[in-house]
Amino acid sequence: MTTLASSFDSSALASFRALVLRRGRELYRDLPWRRTRDPYEIWLSEVMLQQTQVTRVDGRWQHWLERFPTIDALASAQTADVLDEWQGMGYNRRALALLNAARIVADGGGDMPVEACDLEALPGIGPATAAGIRAFAYDLPGVYLETNVRTVLLHELYPGAVQVPDRELVPLVEATCPKDAGDPTDDPRTWYYALLDYGAFLKRTVPNPSRRSRAHVRQSRFEGSHRQKRAMVVRALLAHRETGGVDAATIANEMSELEAAAGRPPVGEQQVLDLLEELSGEGFCRSEDGCWSA
Repeated sequence: MTTLASSFDSSALASFRALVLRRGRELYRDLPWRRTRDPYEIWLSEVMLQQTQVTRVDGRWQHWLERFPTIDALASAQTADVLDEWQGMGYNRRALALLNAARIVADGGGDMPVEACDLEALPGIGPATAAGIRAFAYDLPGVYLETNVRTVLLHELYPGAVQVPDRELVPLVEATCPKDAGDPTDDPRTWYYALLDYGAFLKRTVPNPSRRSRAHVRQSRFEGSHRQKRAMVVRALLAHRETGGVDAATIANEMSELEAAAGRPPVGEQQVLDLLEELSGEGFCRSEDGCWSA
């Protein structure tokens, strides 16, 4: 089967690589997580940067590391402390996955895996995150396909094409990534930084090319959503930590006040109980005699 990717010869890919490296040097962002090779610190940055703006992560990343400076420190932390530190970052599941993965790594001796298959076996680490850890911590090649990388590929190699599937892009990512770190100006780490920085620039200056990817999904509305209510319940649990827990009726009353202020209907106790049971099944909270705690 002929694909668009197969139409690019070695000369075209070489020209593409030269362009990206040049733009990467011009647009390089000196971000704090780029000043480390520590795989835990890089893993944290990769998770935080998922669906979150760089400006929001810068500062939160440093504060997290002050509180949980190592994998062992994170692994020994209480779930409530980890969720508390994560508040404001969105998608609490990411924090819980970090905690669970840290505990697995700590139980195995405390060293982050190097091989992609071992990284992907950890909670919350998919192929792109694993490739990012390998590239930025260990300078190893891999298919690091995330939104900024898609943006560059679509802008430069697929102008005008729509609904481009990732299976078209993966061979190009693999073919253009340097296979070793022999050249310090063109190694996997430098290459992916260049793609990320050029992609971020394109998003600010042209209509977002990643929307032409089949993988592009418009984010659903957060306000008033089930996801927002889950987040509200987690915040309520954390707010009542010092009192040893809270019952569903109290959470319902507190949430209803917030919903009323936003012009939305009140939240019933049964709805809160359903949310608590859902969160409990995922490891966010627990119940004892009708008293819930994170």
